[in-house]
This record gives sequence, C-alpha cells and structure tokens, in this order.
Amino acid sequence: MTRAELPPLAARAATVGPSAVREILALTARPEVISFAGGLPAPELFDAAGLRAAYHRVLTEIPERALQYSTTEGDPELRTAIAERLTGRGLATGPDGLLVTTGSQQGLTLLATALLEPGDVVLVEDPGYLAALQCFALAGARVVPVPTDDGGLIPDALAELVTTERPKLLYLVPTFQNPTGRTLATARRRAVAELAERHGFWIVEDDPYGELRYDGEAEPWIAGLPAAADRTVLLGSFSKILAPGLRLGFLRAPAALRRACVIVKQSVDLHTSTVDQAAAARYLRDADLDGHLGRIRTAYRERRDALLAGLPKALPAGSRWNHPAGGMFLWVRLPDGHDATALLRTAVRHDVAYVPGAPFYAAEPDGRTLRMSFTTHGPEEIGEGLRRLADAFAEG
Repeated sequence: MTRAELPPLAARAATVGPSAVREILALTARPEVISFAGGLPAPELFDAAGLRAAYHRVLTEIPERALQYSTTEGDPELRTAIAERLTGRGLATGPDGLLVTTGSQQGLTLLATALLEPGDVVLVEDPGYLAALQCFALAGARVVPVPTDDGGLIPDALAELVTTERPKLLYLVPTFQNPTGRTLATARRRAVAELAERHGFWIVEDDPYGELRYDGEAEPWIAGLPAAADRTVLLGSFSKILAPGLRLGFLRAPAALRRACVIVKQSVDLHTSTVDQAAAARYLRDADLDGHLGRIRTAYRERRDALLAGLPKALPAGSRWNHPAGGMFLWVRLPDGHDATALLRTAVRHDVAYVPGAPFYAAEPDGRTLRMSFTTHGPEEIGEGLRRLADAFAEG
C-alpha cells in the first residue's frame, strides 16, 4: 500500500523564521559562557520566598477556586490590583478595562488576530522588538519600518509613512526600548498621538520595562494622552518585575477591541493559569512590590554602570553606544568594516556572547550594530565578560 504524502505546513508557518535571540541563547547555554545576549532578569533577585508564600496561601485558603477553570478576562482581584497600580502611576484605569494575558507577548498575538487582515500595513520602529516582527509576519501583515535616531522613532518620518502607507496600526516600545534602550521624549509621544488622531490608526504601546527606571523622571504613557486615548492599547508584563516564569501580562484597550481580544483568547487558551493569577494577586496584596522593585533597580543600575564603564576598553576604537536611563539593554554600533554577526562566532569561542543587531531590523539591517543586556550578571562577571569580549574583538 502506497502512503500518501501529508499536506504541507501553512505558508505563514513555513516562511517565518525562528527568533535569532532564542537561537543564540541555545548556542550559549553552556554555564561557562558570560552572555550579554538574553534579556533575562537576574534570577538571584527573584522574590522566591514571597512568591512561595503567596502560592501557599492561595492553595491553603482557596484551593477550590485557585485550581478551577476561570473567566477569560482574568482574576478579578488581579485585575483590580493591576488597575490600582496603573492608576497610582498616573494612568486612570478600572479593572473592567483590562484583560489578563499569558505574558504580554500573548497580548500582541491577540491584537494581531483581532485587528489584522493579510496585507494590512503595520508600522514598527527600526530597529524594533524581534518577537513583534515574528508576530506580525505570522498574521500576514506587511511590516514597514519607521526610521529612528538616538531619540527613538522620528515623528516626521512617521508622518510621511502614515500618509503613503495608510497603516492599520503602529507598534512601539517607547520606554527603554528593546533592543536599543532608547526612550521616546514627551514631545515625540504627543506627535505620535496626534498623528493617530488625525489619520485613524491604532497604537500598540508595549511597556514591559517602564518600572525599571534608574535615572530621570517618567515620561507620560501615550495611552494617557487625550489625542490617542481611544485608539491606544497598552501592554504590560510581570516578567521583568516579578518573574518571567509566571507568564503573566495584561492588555488595556478600548472596550470594543478588548472584547474582540477576549473572544480570540477564548479560542487560544480559554484563560490564563488560574493558580498563577491568584498567587500574583495575593503577592500584590500581601508583599511589598515597591520595596522589591527598589532592590532590583539598585542592582540593575550598578550593573548598567559596570557595563558602561568597561565598554571603552572592550570595544574597537570608534565604537558608539548609548546610555539608557533604565530597562535592560544598550545598543552598540561598531566602526565601519566590522560585522557583528561574523564577530559573534569568535566571541562565543572566548565564552562570551551578545546579540547581533541585524535581526531587529524590518528592512535593510545595519550589520555593525549589536545589543547588550546588563541585567543577568553581577559587576564582577560583567567585567570578566568584557575582558573576554576585548580579546575576541582583538582576534577578530
């Protein structure tokens, strides 16, 4: 009997490539490698004791609820706690305005499914968040990059593209952006909001790093600006302030779009883990998250400063890099004639790693660029990693 061939994969699954960051993380998983590649929170700073206590309380006091199916919208106590936290940070929010997601990445997937038809135009920062580029490619969107400079997205360039491309949405990470660590100033945020008001496109404002500020004052959310309040979706995450293993995030959106995302989520996973939501809600009620965040900020500021202090000796003469006021990343541009992707192979032989910048570009990449994360290792390890990197660049 002849066996028939199986049908092929869907075109979107066959054509979208893997995450370069995830591939590099697999390549550098050896414990001896000092990696500046992954955007990984420092595991020694997780409040394991506080989270353990929160899980113990919910499994002792409300096991019948914590272990049961739940509503798609999310645990009411958790949504209340998130709403209170956002309101306290200057963005008035009610619990009913939120959808709890399985990490903020799921929020992006829900939005892409609810909003995008194949061929719709999505504008993104260039360079921009790699997993967002994957998400929009899987949705069949036409991704168009918006030029950036050291201050982030350039409003004049955005205005021109909005006129010529007629996008359905703009996706951006305006605060401590991934991969560059840049922050969009208030004037540029207002310009973005006014363009959305005038031309009628959605804004997806992703804010996973906003509470990791080490210098300066917070910029306003685009979602809080009157011009764009009715057309901006805010995505948030507990991955950087509690633990990424919780896979908890949230989506704040106007009612009709939020309802559409709820329906999409019903088809994806029914609801986010009940016990994890209950534990997070209990943690936010019983623990001192602000105190915990203060300890994280102190440690990450010290690590950022250690990386910045060591870069002049580690990188080739003529390299440039920024000084992020928060977040987890900084952005490097090597001198002309250097290829960050090719040099990575030499770096890995020296047991050190970074992420080449090329995969973060939606169009023509700048092969001289690379992203470095400063959160995972302490200052001494950062210093040793930079010494290895200097040897690798000298060899390369």
